[in-house]
Amino acid sequence: MISRSYTNLLDLASGNFPVMGRERSRRLLPRVMTVPGNVSEFDDDDQASSDNPSSVSSDRMIIVANRLPLKAERLNGTWSFAWDQDSLYLQLKDGFPEDMEVLYVGSLSVDVVGSHEQEHVAQILLEKFKCVPAFFPPDLQSKFYHGFCKRQLWPLFHYMLPFSPANGGRFDRSMWEAYVAANKLFFQKVVEVINPDDDFVWIHDYHLMVLPTFLRRRFNRIRMGFFLHSPFPSSEVYRSLPVREEILKALLNSDLIGFHTFDYARHFLTCCSRMLGLEYQSKRGYIGLEYYGRTVGIKIMPVGIDMGRIQSVMRDSEKEGKVMELERRYEGKTVLLGIDDMDIFKGINLKLLAMEQMLKQHSTWRGKAVLVQIVNPARGKGIDIEKTRGEIEETCRRINEEFGYHQPIVYIDTPISITEINAYYHIAECVVVTAVRDGMNLTPYEYIVCRQGAKKSVLVASEFIGCSPSLSGAIRVNPWNVEATGEALNEALSMSDGEKRLRHEKHYRYVSTHDVAFWSRSFLQDLERICVDHFKKRCWGMGISFGFRVVALDPNFRKLSIPLIVSDYKRAKSRGILLDYDGTLIPQNSINKAPSQEVMNFLAALCEDKKNSVFIVSGRGRESLGEWFSPCRNIGIAAEHGYFLKWPGSEKWETCGQGTDFGWMQIVEPVMKQYTESTDGSSIEVKDSALVWQYRDADPGFGSLQAKEMLEHLESVLANEPVAVKSGHYIVEVKPQGVSKGYVSEKIFSSMAEEGKPVDFVLCIGDDRSDEDMFEAIGNAMSKNLLCGDALVFACTVGQKPSKAKYYLDDTMEVRSMLESLAEASEASNFSMRELDDAL
Repeated sequence: MISRSYTNLLDLASGNFPVMGRERSRRLLPRVMTVPGNVSEFDDDDQASSDNPSSVSSDRMIIVANRLPLKAERLNGTWSFAWDQDSLYLQLKDGFPEDMEVLYVGSLSVDVVGSHEQEHVAQILLEKFKCVPAFFPPDLQSKFYHGFCKRQLWPLFHYMLPFSPANGGRFDRSMWEAYVAANKLFFQKVVEVINPDDDFVWIHDYHLMVLPTFLRRRFNRIRMGFFLHSPFPSSEVYRSLPVREEILKALLNSDLIGFHTFDYARHFLTCCSRMLGLEYQSKRGYIGLEYYGRTVGIKIMPVGIDMGRIQSVMRDSEKEGKVMELERRYEGKTVLLGIDDMDIFKGINLKLLAMEQMLKQHSTWRGKAVLVQIVNPARGKGIDIEKTRGEIEETCRRINEEFGYHQPIVYIDTPISITEINAYYHIAECVVVTAVRDGMNLTPYEYIVCRQGAKKSVLVASEFIGCSPSLSGAIRVNPWNVEATGEALNEALSMSDGEKRLRHEKHYRYVSTHDVAFWSRSFLQDLERICVDHFKKRCWGMGISFGFRVVALDPNFRKLSIPLIVSDYKRAKSRGILLDYDGTLIPQNSINKAPSQEVMNFLAALCEDKKNSVFIVSGRGRESLGEWFSPCRNIGIAAEHGYFLKWPGSEKWETCGQGTDFGWMQIVEPVMKQYTESTDGSSIEVKDSALVWQYRDADPGFGSLQAKEMLEHLESVLANEPVAVKSGHYIVEVKPQGVSKGYVSEKIFSSMAEEGKPVDFVLCIGDDRSDEDMFEAIGNAMSKNLLCGDALVFACTVGQKPSKAKYYLDDTMEVRSMLESLAEASEASNFSMRELDDAL
C-alpha cells in the first residue's frame, strides 16, 4: 500500500507542502472509544482542529517512535504480538499518572504485506495494545531507515564525516526525500488519533526530527516534546549537513527538546546561535530559546533503567541456575565484562587492545583475568559492520594465541538471553565500556543494579558516553589512549574491596533514584510547565516548507491597518510622530546608511503639516543625523538614544542627560580596545555621550563570550560612575545613566503639553530593544496626563515579535508605505487649506 506521503515526497523535500487535512476519506479514531478499535469517519478540519474545545478534560500521552514496543511474529498464517518488556518506550509509562492513557505510534520490526493484512494487524494492535502502526513500502523503508538514518544521520551524529563515498556515504537527496516522506507518514498516523487540545505528544530520536514541523503546521497549539537519544555533534560537524537548518527549525517547532547531557544540549544551542542567530536564556534553572514568541525549553536529563525489570530478570537467572553455572565456569578467574552492539563506534577493538596492554605490563594477571566480550547483533545495516566484525575476531584470535593456554579473551557473538546477560553482570568484577561515541549506554546502570547483592562494583567507562557524567565513581578513560586504558583496567582489578563498596554505594544511590520513571515524570512535568500559556496567546503559522514556524503573541497584538490609521490621522488636531531610524526607516543590513530620497520626500511632506511634530529618535550620533536630515528644517532629532535633542525648526542641540562629566570614557575605552584586539571582527564606535563595542562580524560564540566577560568587567570598574552598561544585539554599550528613548519621549510630550499643544494622535515606530522604552513611555504619558484624554496611540514595532507595542508592521517597506500614505493625507489637507486661503 503506497501512502500519499510517498507519492508526493519530491514535493515535500523540495519545500512544496501539500495542503493537509482536506481528504474526507481518512479513517480517524474518536477521542473516547466505548468499543476498542471502533473507527468512525469525520472530517479533519471539523474535528481535529486545535481551535475546537474538547469535551474530555483528562490528558493523554501519544508516544511516537520509529519502533513500537512490541514483539511480533507470524506462525502458520496467524499473527502473534506481545509487549517488549525491555523497550524503553514501554517502561517510561511508569512515570506517568496512573489515569493517563498512553497510545503508541510507530512501525513494526516485521513486514506486513498487503493493504488488507495491514488493516487487520492495525485493528488488532489498536484493540489489544493501543498501538497505531505505520506501514512503509519496502523501498521507502530502505531509503528512510537504512539510508538516511543509518548511513547519514547516525555517522554524522557520532562525529564521522563523509570524507569519501565509502566513509559514511555522501549526502543523497533521494534519501532525504524518503526521510521527509516517512516522517509525514508518522504524522498522518498521529492525526488519526490525536485530540490536540488534550493530548501530549512525545517524539523520540533522530528518526523523526522533522515530524514536529508537520504536527505544528497542522495544530498550532499542540503540546509536543522531543527527546534525542543519540549524541548531538558539535557545530563544526553538524553544519556539514546540507539540510542542517531544515532539521534545526523542525526541532524548534517542539515545545521541549531533551538531551542526555549538557554537552549535547550545548552543541545544539551553539548550532541555533551560529546558524539561526538564536540565543538561549537560563532562568531559575531552566534553559529556554525564544523563537517567534514561543519559548522552546531545553531539557537535560539522562535516561534511567527499569529497576523492577532488572531485578526480576536477576531473580529469574538465579532460579535457572545461570549464575551458578557461570561461577563454576570462571572459578578462580577475575572476570571483566564488555557488552556492546556490533557497531564501529563501540570501541570494542580498542578494549581488546587495552586488555592486551594490561597483560603485557602487569603479567601477574595472566591466567587470572579474563575479558568476556559479548557482542549483540547490529541494529541495522550500518557502515563497515562486516569489516569491524572481522577486525574484532582477528584481534581476539591474535591475543589468545599470544598468551597461549591462558586464553584471556572470551568472545561471544551469538545471541544470548537477557537472563544469561544478567548472570554475567552478577559474576563480573568490573564492566568495561570503551565506546568512542555513544548517546547514553545503559550497560553500566544495569551492571550496578545486578551487583547490589555483592554490594561492590567497579566501572571503567569511556568519557565519550552519555552516562559518564552521572557516574562520578567510575574510572573514566579516553579509549583512544590504549596504554592509559590498560592501566585503568589494572587499577580496577587491584582496587580494594572497601573502595569498591564505596563506589558501588554512590552509583547505586543515583541509579536507583534516577530510574526511567523519574526521567519520564520529569520530562512530562517540564512539558506541562512550558505549555501552560499555550491558550493565552494568539498563534498563527508562517513560512513554507521547513521554514514554517508558529508565531505566538499577545492577544491584543495586531497588524497596523493603514486605512484605519490614515482615517484617525486625518481627524487629529495635534500629532506627535516618533520614528526610529535603523531597522525602521532603512533596513538593518543596508550598506548605505543615509536616508534615500524616497524617505526624505515623505518626511518633508509630514513636517510641512503644521499639525505634526515629527522626531527621529535614534541611537546614532548627532553629527550624522544632523547632516542627513538638514534638508528637513522642521524635523526634530533625538540622537544617541535621546542624550542630545534638537527641536523642530531649531539648529541648536540641547543636552537631556543628567551629567556632562565624561571622565569615565578614559576608563572604558582602554578596556574596549583590549577586547577589540583579542576579538577578530569587533570594533568600537565612539559617540559624544557613549561608547559602543560591537561584534556583529566576529565569531558568534566567541563574540558572545567576550561580550559577557566585558559586561562583567565594565560593571565592576564603573560601579561608582554615573553610567549604565548594557548589552544589546551584538553590542555592549556604556552611556550616562537615565538616558533612554523613553526618557526623551516623555520630555517631548511634556514640552508640547506645557506649550498648550497636547497631542491627540501619537505614532511611535521602532524595531529593537531600545525602542521598547519608547513604547513604555507612551503608556506612562497617558497616565501622567501628558496627552489628551482621548488621544489615539499607535505604538508599532517592526516585525512580528513579542513587544510592548500593540501593533506591528512586517518590515521597513511596510513602514515606508504607511508613512507615505500619511504624507499623502497631509499634502491633500495642505492643498485644501491653501485653496481655502485663496478663496478668502
